[in-house]
Amino acid sequence: MVHWQHLVIKYRWVFVLIFLVPASIVSRLYSTIRSWLVFQLLRNPSLHSRRVSHVQRQVREWNSKGRGKQLMCTARPGWQAMSIKVGRYKSTHWNIDVDLHHVLEVDESKRLVRVEPMVTMGQLTATLNPLGWTVPVVPELDDLTVGGLIMGCGVETSSHIYGLFQNTCVAYDLVLADGSVVHASKNENTELYQAIPWSHGTLGFLVAAEISIIPAKTYVHVNYIPAHSRQEMLETFEKEAKAVAVNQFVECLVFSKTTGVIITGKMTDTPAAEARVNQIGRFWKPWFYKHVEQFLTTGPGEECIPLRDYYHRHSKSIFWEIQHIVPFANNPLFRYALGWTMPPKISLLKASQTQALRQLYEQHHTMQDFLVPVKHLGTAIDTFHKEIEIYPLWLCPAILPPSQGMVHPPEGHDQLYVDVGAYGVPTATNFHFKESTQRLEKFVIGVNGFQLLYADCFLSEHDFHKMFDHTLYDRMRKQFSCSDAFPDVYGKVSRAVRTS
Repeated sequence: MVHWQHLVIKYRWVFVLIFLVPASIVSRLYSTIRSWLVFQLLRNPSLHSRRVSHVQRQVREWNSKGRGKQLMCTARPGWQAMSIKVGRYKSTHWNIDVDLHHVLEVDESKRLVRVEPMVTMGQLTATLNPLGWTVPVVPELDDLTVGGLIMGCGVETSSHIYGLFQNTCVAYDLVLADGSVVHASKNENTELYQAIPWSHGTLGFLVAAEISIIPAKTYVHVNYIPAHSRQEMLETFEKEAKAVAVNQFVECLVFSKTTGVIITGKMTDTPAAEARVNQIGRFWKPWFYKHVEQFLTTGPGEECIPLRDYYHRHSKSIFWEIQHIVPFANNPLFRYALGWTMPPKISLLKASQTQALRQLYEQHHTMQDFLVPVKHLGTAIDTFHKEIEIYPLWLCPAILPPSQGMVHPPEGHDQLYVDVGAYGVPTATNFHFKESTQRLEKFVIGVNGFQLLYADCFLSEHDFHKMFDHTLYDRMRKQFSCSDAFPDVYGKVSRAVRTS
């Protein structure tokens, strides 16, 4: 890295603290007030129908003026999405305004919550937890949206029981290419229901989703199990992930090729006498992954964490990405003085990147998640170490059920997979952004795994079809006349057509 590039990255924190942090504070305050107001005042079904009609009118206008000339996509700016890249297609496609941010209904008798697609995880937990409910899978970062998690993928530490986020959704409402609205569930339009997850908005515009809810408790009793060898880490992690009757939550932070901390949890209303309450969401508290790392030295431990603090335990440090942006933000002096301002909004971090800075970061930074069968986890860790050597790695177990959709285990029955998440600056001596990612992709195809498509995807179209089953997806595209209305998934997520 040349001198000026080093300075740009090293001192980006100056711009972040002066400009982006104040803007993030205002944005969070606005979002909090808006979420409360819309849930209290604007969740009337007739108002939702009016908002859906607005989407339908736009699609019908495209049918009369743009069909055959432009494909459609949402009007949401690329920098607002949680994907790390900004797509070129936004500037060439017909943009449809899908401004749907509301929690519509909490039906406790049916154990369902009905929401619009732009509802965030932070908004959803803030609404449900005070009512004594939660969704079975709560992907970590506050700004992740329901629509993105359905159309893309969402995985969390309860996924070893419930599967991916979309596996907890019981129904979808979609505006199709002709402007009509269709309801898809396990009992109605079943094939479309199975095809929607991972389709990235290429079958229609999601306007509502119904998600299962389960009773919430006050705390999560968390156990930290340090491992000091590769074999111990792999065996303990798999054992705890399969103990679904005992562990409601399981993850592992891998701090080196041979060391990691397995973290298990179970909801409770009453803290055990030997488990102190640790409100890790308080702004002066250390970053969660740093808190976890200490158990490698101190030995096993346990504590009780308030439920919502647990759900968003990695948000404050954006897992461990914030160390590369504001490197001193975990210093106790900073935490006590300015910790309440953290973290800057990911969307604003993206919006403030120039083209040159974006290209600079991509050459010296990796953000990838791959789902691999648990039986290949050891080889996966070895491959990640060889190709990128980023630590910590995030390991999150997820059960994948049989399905006709794009992602399912080849065996035709439930299979335990592991999400291997790598976020940060690679230290492997042979790292090269494109070639290293391609070698990881090749490994994942070879073990019947899957790449989460928010990240850079260098797969050829042939290999993309090899990784993701397009059989049902292609049939739905044909049935609902999508080919001249929406790009296909590869056309939205592949590196060649996605990035600016």
